[in-house]
Amino acid sequence: MDIFKDILDLHLIDYVDVVLVALLLYYVYKLVKGTVAINIFIGIIIIYLVWKLTEFLDMQLLTGIFGGFMKVGIIALIVVFQPEIRKFLLMVGSTNFNRRRKFLKQLKFLKTETNDETDIDAIISACNKMAMSKTGALIVFERNNNLDFLSSSGDEMNIKVTQPIIESIFFKNSPLHDGAIIVNNNIVKATRVILPVNNEKNIPQRFGLRHRAAIGVTEKTDALSLVVSEETGHISYFKDGEFVVFEDTKQLKSIIKSDLS
Repeated sequence: MDIFKDILDLHLIDYVDVVLVALLLYYVYKLVKGTVAINIFIGIIIIYLVWKLTEFLDMQLLTGIFGGFMKVGIIALIVVFQPEIRKFLLMVGSTNFNRRRKFLKQLKFLKTETNDETDIDAIISACNKMAMSKTGALIVFERNNNLDFLSSSGDEMNIKVTQPIIESIFFKNSPLHDGAIIVNNNIVKATRVILPVNNEKNIPQRFGLRHRAAIGVTEKTDALSLVVSEETGHISYFKDGEFVVFEDTKQLKSIIKSDLS
């Protein structure tokens, strides 16, 4: 009985170690899922497993080659995964404790009943109306990453989200229409926000600065962006620096609600 207890105590920390590593890998996978980086991530896992296999089989030449690649390759990984590393560090270092609870919820460490209650129906209805009149709009949804560093570039607000409020902000003669708005938990927390613009990604010429700003903010943070084109009236949705394809506004509502949950 004592021997069994000693063995159990000896391996308990190992069990914890394995669980934590599994959770870390799971979260990293979720971070890069749906991006080009997922293929690189899977490739790294395969190379690491092959390296350990050659080490176990005492294949010294291959072990040396793979070991050298893993040691030197860390520098290349920092460059390749720069956007994902930035998102991860922003999430971990966020001072917004409510967002931290959502982060912990994703890792299954903590159960919470709080959900993002943003009125997506009102926002989409406002976007549809603005699309009909070709009124340009850029709406950013804050998620895990705290966007206070962007809010400070505009006018800080504390306005409940409603369809008339969204329409009035982006009305062409409104002093607040220029720039983006940041929405969090059904509150417009800032207007006239200046966003980082992406100049590298090739996008169709019919898309302007609003779309490049939407790409830029969703690349550098985990935020979501909704754009109404002033030229065409077309509504675009962005996540992880990419266009999200949807068939109609009903499907768009469902996608946004799922992404914010």
